Amino acid sequence: MAWKNLLAAKTRTFLTILGIVIGIASVQIVLSIGESAQQLILGEIRNVGSNLIGVLPGASDEKGPPASVFGVVTTTLKASDMERVARETPSVAEWSGYVSGSATAKFESQSYNVSYQGVSAEMASVENITVAKGRFFTSEENQGLAKVIVLGSERAKDLFGGNNPIGERLSFGKITVVVIGVMASRGAGGFSNSDQMVFIPLLTAQKLLLGIDYLNFARLKVDQEKSIPATVENIRRIIREEHNIKSNQSDDFSVRNTADALKILTQVTDAVRYFLVFVASISLFVGGIGIMNIMLIALKQRIREVGLRKALGARDGDIQFQFIVEAVFLSLSGGVMGIILGVILTFIAALIIQGMGYDWQFLLTFSSVFEACAVAVIIGIIFGTYPARQAAKVSPMEALRYE
Repeated sequence: MAWKNLLAAKTRTFLTILGIVIGIASVQIVLSIGESAQQLILGEIRNVGSNLIGVLPGASDEKGPPASVFGVVTTTLKASDMERVARETPSVAEWSGYVSGSATAKFESQSYNVSYQGVSAEMASVENITVAKGRFFTSEENQGLAKVIVLGSERAKDLFGGNNPIGERLSFGKITVVVIGVMASRGAGGFSNSDQMVFIPLLTAQKLLLGIDYLNFARLKVDQEKSIPATVENIRRIIREEHNIKSNQSDDFSVRNTADALKILTQVTDAVRYFLVFVASISLFVGGIGIMNIMLIALKQRIREVGLRKALGARDGDIQFQFIVEAVFLSLSGGVMGIILGVILTFIAALIIQGMGYDWQFLLTFSSVFEACAVAVIIGIIFGTYPARQAAKVSPMEALRYE
């Protein structure tokens, strides 16, 4: 009966469920894309390694990121701090300092504004990355302020096309550098595309390009994962001594390991994802109101039908159940259509993002589909209850006399 009644007014039925279609599709898209984005970001951290410790300038709450993450420049962290940490902490296998900047790279007619990192010679080993052509620079070249550069794979193609760039000289900001290596392709990550990055010796970047003596951050590689807690405590002790921080004063730096970073990023991305789901759910509420409105209008048009059914013995519960079934059918139909639309749009978005070079996964879980259907049914019950109760209250005598 519900099916026949809804098909009797096809246009009205379609327009009624349109709000549910849009709402469910929006939630499905946010859940799928949010999950894919979260996995992309967390995957980048996991790929770097689970035995890494990061040291950043600036104090922070244990559960939150330091101020430097938000672009606040803090100059307290120095390479000398990390050198002492490495000397006095046997569990630290290697470490690398990092500074960042941008400069114009020119080779013949090609010119690009590129982001670069000044890093220690041990960076490639710390981050488990490989050089596809040539080599990485050495500690001696770093200490000697060598004007050498290692290019990301995409940046090498931009500047040199298919030619071998090793040994070529190019203008880089205020200096001229020699290309000594090209990194193996790593793909686009959650925050940047490392294949478009270029790397130069840390001291060269600090002294010749940026004019600074501090680090943006440092990364340490621990010999084994179980040594991380003790290593973190030793790092804190040494840097506090280096910075002359008294026992009653807070740290002016932050120490994070990979597990901490994963936990914080998971919490942040979950919060953003759930907020976006909440915003998308507003359209579901609007769709539910549309269902209730249409059911009330349908009651006015079918009041004689209701009166006749009650006169023939239908109980209030029977009438109420019929209207709730119709509301649930409307909502569930919209939910199924919304899921299909959401999956299609999410798949198209995944193809576009993958085409941009990101290691993006198309994620669709059975639980998200089931939850979307369950939400659609619940919306039908909630917003169909009031019209159903109004229908059950109709007096048979008054309904049969209704014009």
